[in-house]
Amino acid sequence: MLPLLPYMYIDTHTHLYLPAFDTDRPEMMKRAQDAGVEHVVLPSIDSQSWPAMLAMEERYPDCSLMMGLHPCSVKEDCLQELALVEQWLSRRAFCAIGEIGLDFYWDTRFSDQQYEAFHKQAEWALQLGLPIVVHSRNAVDEAIDLVRPYALRGLKGVFHCFSGTVGQANQLVEMGFLLGIGGVVTYKNSGLAEVLEQVAPTSLVLETDAPYLSPIPHRGKRNESAYLHLIAEKLAQIYSVEVAEIARQTTDNARRLFSI
Repeated sequence: MLPLLPYMYIDTHTHLYLPAFDTDRPEMMKRAQDAGVEHVVLPSIDSQSWPAMLAMEERYPDCSLMMGLHPCSVKEDCLQELALVEQWLSRRAFCAIGEIGLDFYWDTRFSDQQYEAFHKQAEWALQLGLPIVVHSRNAVDEAIDLVRPYALRGLKGVFHCFSGTVGQANQLVEMGFLLGIGGVVTYKNSGLAEVLEQVAPTSLVLETDAPYLSPIPHRGKRNESAYLHLIAEKLAQIYSVEVAEIARQTTDNARRLFSI
């Protein structure tokens, strides 16, 4: 049984609407609540995922939704998908545009389209006054270069699942972006703990990316928002502060950025 914690967290990036949770979603959400997670932010993937995402928002009021086209869903039909994103952005409010960005891990055939999709969505974010949430797998430097001109125009956001270098972290902080920190920070050989020693908690938000990237001791199993406290506890060790301070700071950061 998970401990009841006196801290309140926001999971700023969690795919709890995916089929991985279809068999026990109510129980999973109860575990998250019992572990101090007061709010979750659900990133968009593509039009196929939106019905489940919207249904979850309707059932669980402590959810905020992003809207956007994930780079792994950028294919030949990306302009059609982007038109649907634009329609949704005109139809109702969202807390951010995301997750968007670059992914050169699985497939680089559509890299040009990924750049085009990012530019369109970044412009919409500026027009609507929304932050962006950036996916940058195998493309951190490229994504930083892509974001920089928009940051100079006032765009804010998060680099989701940050696991880069001190130099990359410093560039993002200087641009006014936050770093999304998840289960990777608990992995012994990730090197992320040493990087974060050089980054203030004022530039961090917590995320699980559930059902992916479970923290230790759950690595290799399905992730869920209830495990967010394990990430906070690791950060508290890194900064030699109480867990309550990490909870307070990261929750404040998330509330400001996403207008929660």
